[in-house]
This record gives sequence, C-alpha cells and structure tokens, in this order.
Amino acid sequence: MKFKTTIGLEIHIQLATKSKMFCRCDNSSHNIESNKNVCPRCLGMPGTLPVANKKAIEWTIKTGLALNCKINEQSKFDRKHYFYPDLPKGYQISQYDQPFCSGGFIELDSHKIMLDRIHLEEDAGKLIHKNGKSYSDLNRASTPLMEIVTKPNITSPEEAKKFLQELQLIVRYLGVSEASMEKGHLRCDANIDLKDEDGKMSPIVELKNINSFKFIEKALKLEEMRLAKDYYNWDDYSKKLTRGYDSKKNITFAQREKEEASDYRYFPEPDLPPIVVGKGGIDLEKIKSETGHLPNDVRKEVVPLAMTQETQQRIIYDPKEASVFMAIKESMESFQPWIISMFVQIIKSKSIPIDMYRENVPKSNISELVRLFTNGRIPRNKMNQVVEEMLESGNNPGKIIKEKGLEQVSDSEEVNIIVDKIIEDNPKEIERYKAGEMQLFGFLMGQVMKESQGKANPKVVKEILDRKLK
Repeated sequence: MKFKTTIGLEIHIQLATKSKMFCRCDNSSHNIESNKNVCPRCLGMPGTLPVANKKAIEWTIKTGLALNCKINEQSKFDRKHYFYPDLPKGYQISQYDQPFCSGGFIELDSHKIMLDRIHLEEDAGKLIHKNGKSYSDLNRASTPLMEIVTKPNITSPEEAKKFLQELQLIVRYLGVSEASMEKGHLRCDANIDLKDEDGKMSPIVELKNINSFKFIEKALKLEEMRLAKDYYNWDDYSKKLTRGYDSKKNITFAQREKEEASDYRYFPEPDLPPIVVGKGGIDLEKIKSETGHLPNDVRKEVVPLAMTQETQQRIIYDPKEASVFMAIKESMESFQPWIISMFVQIIKSKSIPIDMYRENVPKSNISELVRLFTNGRIPRNKMNQVVEEMLESGNNPGKIIKEKGLEQVSDSEEVNIIVDKIIEDNPKEIERYKAGEMQLFGFLMGQVMKESQGKANPKVVKEILDRKLK
C-alpha cells in the first residue's frame, strides 16, 4: 500500500542578543555555574515586571522579512500556562493570536515550504538528570526564543532535513543567531502523519526536542515506517501523540498525548503593552535596510562563475566569506573568479572589515589590477602581495608594483639575457635535454624564473627558451 507523508516543523531558535528577553541578565550562560545567571525576573519572583528586549523583536521581524513573511502592524505577548519544574513562574510569556510574522516560505529545489508564523517568546530553564535525581538549572530561563512554525507541506524526512539546514544558513547570514543544534541554539519538534490512497489519516505524531539534522531525518524515517506498519491500528489511537527519540538505540518511544492550545489557558500578558510595527513604532524600513544578502542571492552570483565546486560551496556556506564575496563582486566590472577568491581568502584570514575594504579598494583600483594582470605587468605569483598591500594601504596597484619592484618582466631583451645565463650555467642539463630528456625543460624554466625572482613573464620565457634550445 502507498502512503503520502506529511511533515510540519516547529523550530526554536535562540537569538544572540546581549541580554535576555525580559530582563537585563546576560543572554549567554555558557560555562556558567548553574543558577548563577539569574535575577528576580528570571525566577518569577512576586512583584517583578518584564521589560521586552527591543533588539529581539527587531531580529524576529528581520527574520520574517528574509523568509517572505507578512509583518503584522500590531502584535502582543500572551501568557502560556503550564507546570514544569524548570518554569518557576508557572507560565511562559509567548505569543498566541497576534505574532510578529505570518505566512512566508523557503524555496527548496523549486518547492516552496510554506510557513504558518514566526513568533517570539522566552525560554524555560532545563532539567539535569543525574544519579537518579533531577536538578533544575534556570540560567537559560528568559532567553529570547524565536519560534518558526511551518505549514504541514514537507513531503519527506530528507526534505525536512534540507529545510532545517537552509533555515540555519539564512539565520546565520542575518547574524541573529549562531543557530548551533549542538549548543541548543536551534531545537526542533517535528509533526508527521501518513495518509493512504483513500485519504484515511494516521495519528499525528510529534517528535520532541531533536538536536541534530541527522537525528531529525532518522527519527522521521522511523516514524514513517512505524505508522505504515501499524496501519490497521490507526483508529485505536488518539489523533495526536508525542514521542521521543533515543539516538543511541535509534528508536522512537511513546511519551504522552499532545496538549491542545486550550490546555495552556492563553490570555494577553497584562504587564506588556501591544507592539506597533511601522509608523510610530518599530522602524520597519530600518530593519529592511539591514537585512543584507541571503544565501540564494549569493548562489545566483557564485554558481555561474568558473570556480571549483568546493570553492563555491565554501563561499555559499560561510556567511563571512559570502559577505566578502558580494562586496568584491559589486566592485568588479570585469574579473577572473580566482581573483575574487584571492580577495575573499585574504580578507577573511586577516579579519579585514568590509567597510575597510570598500574604503581602501575603490572600483577604479580593481579595474586597474585586472588590467595590469591581463596585460602581463603583474606576475600571478605576486598577486597576493599586491592585493594585501591594496587592502592595507589603499594604494593603487600600479603604484604598488613600482614601489615594491614587483612588475613582471615581459621585455624580450631582458628575458633573453636571463635565458642565456641559465643555458651557460647548466651545460650538462642542456646536453641531456638535447639527448632526449625533455622533462628538463621544466627545470630550465624554473631556473629562469628563479633568476628573475619570479618577475619574468612565463609565456615570454617559454618562447625564448624553446627557440634557443632548438
């Protein structure tokens, strides 16, 4: 029997703001002793009032713009009630019916994965289970979490994995989160169900808190197989189930029935005012201007170039390299891909700010560099040195090669003198070459280049050396 798989994802992304969502505590608790990075607001003490983190709101909207969402003009925060040992207030400040972002999509291989919403909330703490006991660490409590909810239109576990990888890349391009699954900055709940050919539907199974792309794909494949195998028992289950995933045993296991929204008793957060986006509120135009290039923008520029696939992938999947590449690409009217790659590598290795690049290397200097190289005035092996000097001093390449003595020697008379010297200094090698050891031509070429300190034009050297040896 054939089944149709339907998957929806709920992704939590921890925003990389300096402070937490509703208080002034440091937003990073890495390597901090348990329960030390807290304050009365984190701990839900009576009489404390939350103050919303404006940067977290702006970054949520920025993400919504990048993901093609509708940005709602008015939003609000709500209280979501549930009891858990790592939630000292007994409720979580989240968003219910008026999120910051609605709709949106990410396009994967011409298939649009549609989004339902993006909303902002605070994180809970975490439980640590050790030696048969459970401990509550509240350092993470109140950190800003952006929740991205997809529509149920993902069609396979493989596509779910690809979607998450692309989402992580977009978020990193935006600079709003490291989005590391290993560090818990990106966590995912996955909902999956199957339908038979007549439209009969299985229970919806939610897989909770899976912390790697590989495990998400594995867990969904396991559930896909389990639901198909259990087809004749579908009617015996509740329509919504929650299961966990054990990565060591590679199994899923039953946890509990899934809560409905009514179980959380949502109501508007009384201590926070509604948020206006646009006129008189959050500056939407400013956020738009700060969004910058996204992965697909870079792909469109990189893929047509005559670069190796490895170089293309490195640029696309490293947001810093991508940023450098786009800045260089915009400043070059005509170029060779390897020159762009050289700029990217030097700027990245020396941590040169993009603004410094733009200030020190105007378009005219780039055009002159390409022209000087094409005309044979800069040896390829000296290009790195010229580019480094351009980036650091702001001088034009013509001035640099004159001051540093880097100009390539293409004058036939000068090269002729050097070739004659090498022939005279290597009589045995010349005899062996003429006796048929043709590989010695490369050795002699190398000696000429060495004698010229790498400045001789290789093309001119080859022509003269070949003529003289014949």
